[in-house]
Amino acid sequence: MAIYAAPLQRLIDELGKLPTIGPKTAQRLAFYMLSMSQADAQALADAILEAKRLIRHCSVCGNITDVDPCAICASDRRDHGVICVVEDPRDIAAMERTREFAGVYHVLQGAISPLDGVGPDDLRIAELLRRVESDGIREIIVATNPRVEGEATALYLSRVLKPLGVRVTRIAHGLPVGGDLEYADEVTLARALEGRREL
Repeated sequence: MAIYAAPLQRLIDELGKLPTIGPKTAQRLAFYMLSMSQADAQALADAILEAKRLIRHCSVCGNITDVDPCAICASDRRDHGVICVVEDPRDIAAMERTREFAGVYHVLQGAISPLDGVGPDDLRIAELLRRVESDGIREIIVATNPRVEGEATALYLSRVLKPLGVRVTRIAHGLPVGGDLEYADEVTLARALEGRREL
């Protein structure tokens, strides 16, 4: 015998397919949605469908956008000679929050991970190489995540980009603001030492 009515169970099941949403959270969200007004529920459904219909990848950088090229690639206030390479469109949002980077981006759509069957040909590396060869790029900043896959991707990019005569740099890794040295692991401390700068 089913615990919930079929439409409610379907809603719980669909919400449970979302990342980081377990069965209890899916149930709470479903019951919350049932308590929403019809207008609010319709607005939520419309927002989901509109995002699915209008959002696509920028043909230049691979960021998610509703216009092509995206606002960053189309901006004449950005330095188009410097490209920051990231794994995922969410990484662009993180970089933009710093208000420190005025160049443009390139989204790889992942990182090299042989264990997961992801090789260089599965990423947007060929598109990056075409941009470097045709756009007069001066510097590539590799901002892949500081884990094994991100490091492997950074090393691969360095190997294929340097022969093109472009400067390839890597973002520094180190200690978070407010962190304590005693709790930092050896790799983080080593990276912090490598990335040190003069005061």
